Amino acid sequence: MYAKLVFRNAKRSVKDYLVYIVTMTICVTLFYSFLSISSSYYNPDIGSAYDFTMLSDGMKMAVCMITLLLLFLIQFVNHYMLRRRQKEFAVQSIMGMEQRTIGRLFFAETLIMGIISILTGIFLGVFCSQFITAMLLTTYGKSYQLSWTLFPDTVLLTVSFFMLSFLIVGLQNTRTIQKTKIIDMLFADRENEPERKKSRWIFAAAILFELFTVWAFITGITKVLFYYDSRFAFPVRLMYFGNILFPAVTLAWSVLWVFRKKKWGFQKLLCGLLACSVLNALTAASVPALTNRYYLPLGNGMLRQYLLFVLMNLLFFICAFIYLASYSIITWKEKSLEHRYKEENLFFFGQILSKLKTTSKTMTLICTTLVLAIFLFIAAPILTGWASGYLDIHSMYDVQIFTKYNNVYDEKELPQDDYETVTDFLNEHDIETAYDCTFNLYLPRKKDFGRRIKYDFPIVAISLSDYNTLREMLGYEQISLGESEFTTQWKPIAAEEELNVFLKENITAETDMGILTLSSKSHYKEPIGETVYNSYTNVLYVFPDSICEKLLPVMRNRYITTTEKITYENALQLEKIFMAAYPEQAENKAAYDVRFSTLQMNSALVGNFILQASMIYGAVVLMVICLTVLSLQQLLDTGKYKYRFCVLRKLGVEETHIGKLILKQLGVWFGLPIAVAVAMAAVVTGYFTQTISAEISAYIGRTALFIQIGITIGILAILLICYFLSTWILFRRSVHL
Repeated sequence: MYAKLVFRNAKRSVKDYLVYIVTMTICVTLFYSFLSISSSYYNPDIGSAYDFTMLSDGMKMAVCMITLLLLFLIQFVNHYMLRRRQKEFAVQSIMGMEQRTIGRLFFAETLIMGIISILTGIFLGVFCSQFITAMLLTTYGKSYQLSWTLFPDTVLLTVSFFMLSFLIVGLQNTRTIQKTKIIDMLFADRENEPERKKSRWIFAAAILFELFTVWAFITGITKVLFYYDSRFAFPVRLMYFGNILFPAVTLAWSVLWVFRKKKWGFQKLLCGLLACSVLNALTAASVPALTNRYYLPLGNGMLRQYLLFVLMNLLFFICAFIYLASYSIITWKEKSLEHRYKEENLFFFGQILSKLKTTSKTMTLICTTLVLAIFLFIAAPILTGWASGYLDIHSMYDVQIFTKYNNVYDEKELPQDDYETVTDFLNEHDIETAYDCTFNLYLPRKKDFGRRIKYDFPIVAISLSDYNTLREMLGYEQISLGESEFTTQWKPIAAEEELNVFLKENITAETDMGILTLSSKSHYKEPIGETVYNSYTNVLYVFPDSICEKLLPVMRNRYITTTEKITYENALQLEKIFMAAYPEQAENKAAYDVRFSTLQMNSALVGNFILQASMIYGAVVLMVICLTVLSLQQLLDTGKYKYRFCVLRKLGVEETHIGKLILKQLGVWFGLPIAVAVAMAAVVTGYFTQTISAEISAYIGRTALFIQIGITIGILAILLICYFLSTWILFRRSVHL
């Protein structure tokens, strides 16, 4: 009998909780799809230059950690299912059924829906995993072929994870049913939210914001005392004092409100704090930007601290804005008689205000989560494109041996080796070389050898013949110089402003062999690798060979390109041999290091793919959770709404007006958090892209970036529209039954 009751309730609940089932199916599909490439049965042909083990382990850990977020979704939906079914549970209790039995039956019902979602999700995951495989093989530059395979270990892990989640939440629901009084369950659907006068959560958020403001105020004073210099540019001075002034204004406003709180009310305090949070966020956000531009003496710890201040100001802005927007609806209803009694507005206000207290907190959380989801969507192509471009520049040669003289204070200890250990290994393993260039990097003036100030290291020079050899290795055209001329080579990341200022101020170069004049072709920006530049410099001098022969060589590098890719095993073995012969760090000795394109590409591609997949997967999961919550908080109260709209219909209100009311109601609950989230995500993304604008120009390109962002926005818009339309259609059907 109980089994029949469970299956009957489950069959009836499929329609009521279709959004939940679809959402869970999507989550299972994504989980299986992304996790399938970590299966022990998954063995793609990516070549001997790559090791797939690292990627497999990394993906398994990333996907499982992100999917833990689904516990919140399962718990949230089950909570609403409990509230919707409480009257039914009360009737069953009155008829003599034990509440423990009711809880177990409800657990069995939700478990059946979960099993349906798991089976459907795994079936769809087999198809969706092909897109993940295609993305993976494209990352490794390999061709792709369809392969419909069901991986047993991935199936087992998927079933185990979700069944365990359903079990944990189900046991909590059973306990909740046992402890709930029958009278409370019987009249649960008749309760409205009480009228809000003061909200504890926003009051707690305001106190927390004030504490962070005090911290920011003290930090601003400390930075002025220890780091301020009157010679700083005006934007820097404004940044230093702004981080004192605006926190002080915030605290002063709070103190003033304490004396006039009876007259002003809590909402006026929030309005002032809302404005102050914007000003505080602007000045705090200027610290990392101006530090990079003006090379300010602020460490990474301080920059992270100010980024935390920015984050806290933005979070408080979301909380306060959602709260004040909700409160403005109450004020609008109470003070605007014209709008209150216009057409069906009184009913509309009643619909909104009946759930305003609980929903305002939910919308704040949803808005914050949506900001994170949108940022992850947009940041994923930016970071992966940056990593790919960075990889292309850093792995331009199959073998890069380079040195640094930062810890060398005796000229006799400067490197002069030809690194024959590498030559012997290549010969032993029959690895043929296409190009092999060993070259020195020189100081234009010998007296600069002791110049070791951070961000003020001297620019080194390379001989014209060695520079042309590197250009030949990379397929660039050869260049020429006069006997007393020089030119410059720049990192791709160097800003145009920095380049132009340098060339304008350095039309000559002073060397131990005389003064050289800048060539008519003053600079080159084709990438030639990152290890050819001195520490903390973005430019390299190119001098004639006759000049370099008499300068002090301080670094000795060797770049090799091979006819075929070095295998992963050979590269790993050669790296160990080299590091044993040439220590990476030694006291008062030159620092030696070696890079292999095989190892660089292997680790970079693995990290790049895991980062991209994790960010996209995490963004989809967060987006689905938010949209599901927005949808269910309306659909799961349709029993109450059905009666209200029925009364409205009996009063003679036309169906077209009812349809508009439904659209307006859903527009408030969907539109407010989504609009605020999109606006905040635009601000965060804009600041993020502006901070790394040089890297975007060097490694990605703005056109490619705009295309990627456009595609992302299109996908998000389609997802939002689908959820909104689905909720609107199901809502209308429910209230018309």
